[in-house]
Amino acid sequence: MTDKPLMSAASKSLYSEDLAPVPLSKRTWNTWNYSALWISMSLCIPTYMLASSLIDGGMNWWEAILTIFIGNTVVLVPMILNGHAGTKYGIPFPVMARASFGVRGANIPAMLRAIVACGWFGIQTWIGGYAIFLMLKIWMPSLGTMSQLFPAWVGLQTGPAITFILFWLLNMFVVYLGVESIKKLLVFKAFFLPLAALSLLLWAISAGHGLGPILAQPSKFTLDSDFWNYFFPALTGMVGFWATLSLNIPDFTRYAKSQRAQIMGQAIALPASMTLFSFIGVVVTSATLIIYGQTIWDPLVLAGKFESKLIVSIAMIAVAISTLATNIAANIVSPANDFANLSPAKINFKTGGYITGILGIFIFPWKLIADPTGYIFTWLIAYSSLLGPIGGIMIADYYFLRKQKLVVEDMYEEQGRYTYSKGFNYLAIIALLLGVLPNVPGFLTTIGLVGKDVFWHWISGLYNYAWFVGFFVSGFTYLIFMQGEKRSVQHG
Repeated sequence: MTDKPLMSAASKSLYSEDLAPVPLSKRTWNTWNYSALWISMSLCIPTYMLASSLIDGGMNWWEAILTIFIGNTVVLVPMILNGHAGTKYGIPFPVMARASFGVRGANIPAMLRAIVACGWFGIQTWIGGYAIFLMLKIWMPSLGTMSQLFPAWVGLQTGPAITFILFWLLNMFVVYLGVESIKKLLVFKAFFLPLAALSLLLWAISAGHGLGPILAQPSKFTLDSDFWNYFFPALTGMVGFWATLSLNIPDFTRYAKSQRAQIMGQAIALPASMTLFSFIGVVVTSATLIIYGQTIWDPLVLAGKFESKLIVSIAMIAVAISTLATNIAANIVSPANDFANLSPAKINFKTGGYITGILGIFIFPWKLIADPTGYIFTWLIAYSSLLGPIGGIMIADYYFLRKQKLVVEDMYEEQGRYTYSKGFNYLAIIALLLGVLPNVPGFLTTIGLVGKDVFWHWISGLYNYAWFVGFFVSGFTYLIFMQGEKRSVQHG
């Protein structure tokens, strides 16, 4: 890939500056940049809650840590594999998806990934808004007893709703100012959150009478079968946690100096930072059982139990600021690209950011993280059943079908080798549906739409392995479907 612009040959409906290949002269990210990226993204409240939810679900400390480490090591593989095309050709995820799904069909995986990002945006916004609510409630207790404005089915109290909307508006204002405005907040987060996490760890060790009693907390599973029945869906949830980034990692690796930079940076930082920060969540959550007699998996609820108004206020303000920084960097940039892919000439970064923000409300994030069961089994596993098949198709296409050879110019052309049938590769779409299908019975059972006796147990049980099932089913069926076009794909 050279610095030669594509606009002269590209279709205006498929090309924009945001989606254009990054020229070699602007690919400046090194190993440290990717390590820093993952350390920054891993140090967030949802990572803490990921680990603490496993403790609340019944695991002991080492079972939870091992599950998280294995999950992040597994997801590292598709992360690096999909990142290769970004580094080699300088293209973002929506453009890479055009090779397998077609120049128009790529909107399908892009939208599925974008909707998940909207969900994460909503969750992070809820966390930031709830932190503000806890802070204000200390000084204005009446905020927690305001008259109920929303119907019971919404599951939203008035006080938290007000602070949620206020924090949402702040996020939208940052989108209006532009993503450059978030840089100083990211620096603040990089210094503050590790210090805050370390302080919380030291408090837990002190209040819990040392690490010994904390780590001695036994597993709640009395039978091996109970453990394994929880472990496999939990592992799928851990993989699902970064299933979004395993798809759109080209959005970041397109700036890499070399393949070694993106591979080493991710391999060094992702499993290590997730495991270390999760360890803090595990220790603190285990300590709450000793200190308070109950497992408190939500760090905001825990911080609200501290007696000092000043400490709670400072902590909640800091959480809100660091959450704002994470939200814009991790949950706005990528879906904005995905929405821009729908109509590059009409949708820019700001418009894509506004769309993300609006959809983030309708995800009902307060319900997704109301309890650890919903967080893992309803949210993480459910969306992994959609993203796993996309990853399987993209990796099968890039490595097995095309042997890592793409014609970048054709990715921006209405009439090129990636046009397929009017811009859609229907074989990829069918393979995607076939990968999702086996997980539907288990999903319907999990959310209670159908009874557990409607489907055979082994069929609904496939949902516990949703990402893996979707990844391999879609990947294999895609390769089988495309055998007839293999010669033209490789030599066309």
